[in-house]
Amino acid sequence: MKSKLEYIWLDGYQPTQSLRSKTQVRDNFGGTLEECPMWSFDGSSTQQAEGNDSDCLLKPVAIYPDPDRANAYLVMTEVLNADGTPHVSNGRATIDDDDEDFWFGFEQEYFLWDIKTNLPPGFPPGGYPGPQGPYYCSVGAQNAFGREVIEDHMDLCLEAGLNLEGINGEVAAGQWEFQVFSKGAKKAGDETWIARYLLDRTAERYGLAINYEPKPLGKELDWNGSGMHANFSNGPMREDGDESIFTKICEEFGKNIDRHISVYGANNDHRLTGLHETQSIDQFSYGVSDRGASIRIPIGTVEDGWKGRLEDRRTASNADPYKVAAAIIKTTKEALA
Repeated sequence: MKSKLEYIWLDGYQPTQSLRSKTQVRDNFGGTLEECPMWSFDGSSTQQAEGNDSDCLLKPVAIYPDPDRANAYLVMTEVLNADGTPHVSNGRATIDDDDEDFWFGFEQEYFLWDIKTNLPPGFPPGGYPGPQGPYYCSVGAQNAFGREVIEDHMDLCLEAGLNLEGINGEVAAGQWEFQVFSKGAKKAGDETWIARYLLDRTAERYGLAINYEPKPLGKELDWNGSGMHANFSNGPMREDGDESIFTKICEEFGKNIDRHISVYGANNDHRLTGLHETQSIDQFSYGVSDRGASIRIPIGTVEDGWKGRLEDRRTASNADPYKVAAAIIKTTKEALA
C-alpha cells in the first residue's frame, strides 16, 4: 500500500513566517517517525537560500495521522542548512527544554477571512456588523459565523491525535479560538503549528482564508485584536507552592521586554495599546486575574497554594510558538537561577 507523507515546514519570510508543505509517496510505510527520511526543497523559493545554492533540508521531528486524506500522515519538520546545521529561520532548534520540564498551553485566536470581500464572514460589504459583545461564545446565525469550518477543524485535530483542549467563538464577528496544551515546549509548538496547518487547509474548502494578524480590522477601530496567550509552567511553579517564585519570574519578564516583544508577533503594537484587555507594548505589569496586565496570574494558581501557571497575554496571534517558548524558557530560567 502506498502512503502520502505531507512534509510541513516554516519558510523564511519576514517578519512573519508562513507554512509550506509538499507530499512524498512511500511504499509500505509503517507510520513511525523513524521511517521518515530527510528530504530537501528549493530554499530560493521560500526566502531561505540563494538560487545558486538553493538546497535546504527537512528534518522530520513529529508525525501525526492525516484524517483528511486516505493513507496519509502529517510530518512536521525543522529546516536545516545543507551541512545539517539549523537554518536561521528554525525557531524550534532554539528551545532549551531537553527535559520537557516546561508545559505550555497556547490560546490561538484568529479571524476567518472571506477572500472575495476581504472581510471576515459576518461583516457586510462596505460596513460593519453591530458592536462586539454578542459574538463571544455565541450561538445562532445572527452572531456565529463560519461554525462549519471550526467544527470540521476540531474533528480533524482530534482525529490526528493533537491535544486540542477546546474551541470558542471570540469577541468579534468571524473571530474564533482554539487551545492546544502539551508537556514539553517543542511538542506544544509542533501541535500548534499542525493545528494551524489543518485550519488553513480546512478553510480552503469553504473558500476562506485564516487571518492571523493581531489587528486585521485596523488599529483605530473599536474591535479586539487576536492574540495567542501563552500559558506556561515548570516544575518549581507546579510543585513548590512558593509565591516568591512567581514574583521573581514576573519581575524578570519586566526586565526583558524587548526579548519577548521581538518574537511575540509583527504589528503587535496595533494590538497592545492598553485597550481591549491589553497592556501597552512598551510597558509591563502583572497581577492576579488582571486581563489588562502583561502577565496574568490565574486565580487558580493562588487558590492552589501558589502552584500552577502564568499567562503571558502579550503574544500576538501571528507569533511563532517555538520562538515564544524559547524566550519564555530563557527568562524563566534566568529568574530562578
